Amino acid sequence: MGVHSRLTGLRDLSPGERRALAAKSAGLDPGALDVLDPAAGLTLDQADHMIENVVGVLGVPVGVATNFKVNGSDVLVPMATEEPSVVAAASNAARIARVHGGFATTCSAPIMQAQVQVLGAADPHAARLRLLEARGELAELANAQDPRLVEFGGGVRDITVRLVPSGEDVYVVLHLVVDVRDAMGANAVNTMAEAVATRVGEIAGGRTLLRILTNKADLRLARARAVFDAEALGGSQVVRDIVHAAALAEADPYRAATHNKGIMNGVTAVVLATGNDTRAVEAGAHSHAVAPDGRYTSLSHFERDAEGNLSGSLELPMPVGLVGGATKVHPVARAAVRLLGVRTASELAGIVAAVGLAQNLAALRALATEGIQRGHMSLHARNVAVTAGASPEEIPTVVARMLAAKAVRADRAEQILAELRAGAGAAEGD
Repeated sequence: MGVHSRLTGLRDLSPGERRALAAKSAGLDPGALDVLDPAAGLTLDQADHMIENVVGVLGVPVGVATNFKVNGSDVLVPMATEEPSVVAAASNAARIARVHGGFATTCSAPIMQAQVQVLGAADPHAARLRLLEARGELAELANAQDPRLVEFGGGVRDITVRLVPSGEDVYVVLHLVVDVRDAMGANAVNTMAEAVATRVGEIAGGRTLLRILTNKADLRLARARAVFDAEALGGSQVVRDIVHAAALAEADPYRAATHNKGIMNGVTAVVLATGNDTRAVEAGAHSHAVAPDGRYTSLSHFERDAEGNLSGSLELPMPVGLVGGATKVHPVARAAVRLLGVRTASELAGIVAAVGLAQNLAALRALATEGIQRGHMSLHARNVAVTAGASPEEIPTVVARMLAAKAVRADRAEQILAELRAGAGAAEGD
């Protein structure tokens, strides 16, 4: 059974009904997503085995982004986020992208790197060459630490050596370049770096200090592109304004920081839902946004194509995996991976990039038309109403009145509630 991601009316259903429909649309068993119910999700006992000093678990809303077509196939995307409008915005952008076939994604090989730092080499330039001459020996020693990875086609692909001058020393820094297959890879490359460190120091004639991966995963890239129909976006002027908005992000670091945060709204939500390392992905993405001239810039690009439609593209490091870590331990993460239907880390990386591009387009479109606050505040108003103590029956009225007055604030919600309840009390006394 093929996956169907065009789920109309999903927002009108209860959470349980949404889970059932998502499972059915993804071709899963009816109860496959039941662990998304907090009562059936991560237990305290499971959490106690994941980290230290466990005292509880934190619930984060998990939504399903619809309308996504990636490399010709429909996909339902789980997104874990506390921010209103993120899931809806991604779904809407994906709907617009479907007009011209959805998202096309590619990924480079799943390459991670670990660094071994050498201090006090008397002849750092010669030490660099000695280490390069010992590539074969060092690669063999590193691969011996993870024969299973090598068996699955991974392992050391190269060894490079850099000289990094500092105020203290000229550090000789060896990089192990490792294909980690479907793992995120941190544990594998860290183990390899520690295993070769002693021999690296002997060859370089110095003392080794740091032996750890780098999260600048610039050899493990995910790329996504899509054409967003001009008419569906709102016309040619909207396309031109989105291009101008994106151009400012490319030119101005102050704008780029918020622009890229919008991309990460989508990226981080999928990475978190699948139990991957959000901090590693975010660190890699923001380091990749530094241009060769040292200027922080946009991760994405938007242009008008020959037909006047909007062409969007995104490239960023994507060190995500399906093997090990919370992805295998956390029951909700396992269910999220099942919903996605991915079989390799590269497939997951491509979908994450597609969601990041969709999220970016949605934000730019809002900025270029109605402004970002209109849609965002309508959803935020519900949170404000709940915080003020509104019942489910009172929430719609409180939200409507706050939006009409353009005053989405706790004090305004409390005032509206007081008026509603006073009116209801007077009506009961008549």
